Amino acid sequence: MDLRKLILALTLIGALVPFANTFYASYTVQRQQLMDTTLDGNYAYANKLAKSTEDFLQSAQLQLAYTAQLLAVKMDDVDKLGDEAARLRMMSKSFNSITIFDATGMVLATSPEALGLQGKVLTSEAVNAALREKRPLISAPYQSATGNFIVFINHPIVSESGRYLGAVGGAIYLQKENILDRLLGQHFYVDGSYLFVVDRQKRIIYHPDPNRIGDFVEKNVVVDRVAAGQSGMGRAVNSRGIKMLAGYAPVPSTGWGIVAQRPEDATLAPLTQLMQSTLYKALPATVLTLLLILWSARLISRPLRLLADGARKMETAEAAKEISAVKSWYFESRELKKALLIGVDAIHKSFSKLREDTTTDPLTKLGNRRRLDEALAAFESQANSFSVITIDIDHFKAVNDNFGHTAGDAALQYLAKRMREACRAYDIPLRVGGEEFLILLPSTTLTMATQVAERLRLAVEEMQIPKVGRLTVSIGVANWPQSDFEIAAVMKAADEMLYASKRAGRNRVSVHRGKADEPA
Repeated sequence: MDLRKLILALTLIGALVPFANTFYASYTVQRQQLMDTTLDGNYAYANKLAKSTEDFLQSAQLQLAYTAQLLAVKMDDVDKLGDEAARLRMMSKSFNSITIFDATGMVLATSPEALGLQGKVLTSEAVNAALREKRPLISAPYQSATGNFIVFINHPIVSESGRYLGAVGGAIYLQKENILDRLLGQHFYVDGSYLFVVDRQKRIIYHPDPNRIGDFVEKNVVVDRVAAGQSGMGRAVNSRGIKMLAGYAPVPSTGWGIVAQRPEDATLAPLTQLMQSTLYKALPATVLTLLLILWSARLISRPLRLLADGARKMETAEAAKEISAVKSWYFESRELKKALLIGVDAIHKSFSKLREDTTTDPLTKLGNRRRLDEALAAFESQANSFSVITIDIDHFKAVNDNFGHTAGDAALQYLAKRMREACRAYDIPLRVGGEEFLILLPSTTLTMATQVAERLRLAVEEMQIPKVGRLTVSIGVANWPQSDFEIAAVMKAADEMLYASKRAGRNRVSVHRGKADEPA
């Protein structure tokens, strides 16, 4: 049996994919339709209530205008003013209280009289605005002299000759039972839907929860838009972090904004129940199909998975053994197994060659700077003490200038040979620059390293190089941790000792002894 036949067999099970896709697409479309319908409904609802509120405000202003005409000839009769205030409050049911004041802001009459304001001069911003502008006004919500959070609607009282006499105003107590409750509160539903009203400053002036009245709404895109005079619909998150589907519309005469909204979860709950019911009915067949797929997939994929595990470890010594143990029971996996075994062998050979190439200087066959970094990292991780010998050929530039680069390369190779001869099997000779060389001596004291350095210096001094003749080297020696506790500082100390040898006349060894540094 080959892999192609297995794939053809599994394709028959592919009907599950269209089913899942259809299920998801159906849910997505119905979900969007439900949300769009709710948004449209809330938008229409908010528009309707905004118009109703606007109609109420215009009606209230007409009531005040009519009363103002009657009061124009009664401003000197306090009893009649009181009767008119009581009549307006009791008949209209639009206001929680009525106040009549003269052109100086002094209260002439109130209803109910229990307000205790008669004879007092009002100084609120709403009254000052009425006295200043002498025209019908609807105030922003504010705290009144009696301690109520109110909206004040007023109309000027003008004599027949056109003289401004004062104003009559009606107050709506936002935190008590009021006309807005009767107008808007009856539309509050138990499914989580509700509406609220904000003013231009995004302050709540009506809410089903009276404790919220007076609060400012922040970080709500719907409230931002309606407070700016826009109407529309959108998704928002309320103060409790609940996702809402909201419609909103402004009340033109006041700048108030009415928001009707419903929780997104409540909107989608019927759809969720429907999709769950559908899924439960299809569940038995789906489970059986999935079990068959899982069994088949495991049977087919097991050899491939084991081969993949072996492929991830191809650079390890155990890779070939693990791959050989895989039971490849169909054609494609058997061929893949053969190819992997061939690849493992080739990779191990390539890695060995590559590692040697990347850590070896091609001219001298000594270790390079990468090999140096690897060795230092190993010493540090193992807390293994070591000594370092830095070597530089004296006057090497003159060799290249006088005899050519070929002779210079030969001199470097001769030096590399002497370095290997001076090293133990586990020492690490390195070329780290043009004529700069270095030897790492693990588990070696400063005294032992100094002896190795001196033997090397003498061997180089006695070395006879064709065309070039004799050469000398300057050497610096340091030890970790004797010279310093930081490896970087030890390497620097060895370099400083090398330069000390050069300054002292070259062809010598200088040793970093921690506190005193001097040529050997």
